[in-house]
Amino acid sequence: MRSGAALLAAILTTGCNYSFVAGSFPPPHVRTIAIEPFENETPRFELTGELYDRLLRNLPGALGIRTAGADIADAIVRGSITRYEVVAPNYRAGEPGQAARVLQRQVNVTVSVQIIDLVENVILWESANVTALGEFPEGAPEEGGREKAIELLVQKIVDGAQSNW
Repeated sequence: MRSGAALLAAILTTGCNYSFVAGSFPPPHVRTIAIEPFENETPRFELTGELYDRLLRNLPGALGIRTAGADIADAIVRGSITRYEVVAPNYRAGEPGQAARVLQRQVNVTVSVQIIDLVENVILWESANVTALGEFPEGAPEEGGREKAIELLVQKIVDGAQSNW
């Protein structure tokens, strides 16, 4: 009986010595990345520059690589801004005959994005619908909500790319 218990303990202990090695993002041969300004399908022309600046500032460090020009980079990020809207999700109904009172507004930004491995000529990650929203109080500047939405977009791009591997 004792030897059976010892054998069972040995099997259970041995069974715990496995490891799972997932791929990493980016692949080991991707050491540099180029970031192209996104095409802008919205009437808000400033979005292109704001998103580009945030991606350039945050994406390479989050992925553990350096930026480079598109002509020498190992990978490239490109995409388009497909939607921008300001909505009022939080409001209080007005008295009969009066308008509703807006309490909070939201900036919603949606992008389509690809990260392409230029060395092996494959798409490492893509999403046609990355959406983020930035809330701001009624009366506050819309830019604060837009800045929050862009920050969240960049984080979602990093998270999406890393979750693919």
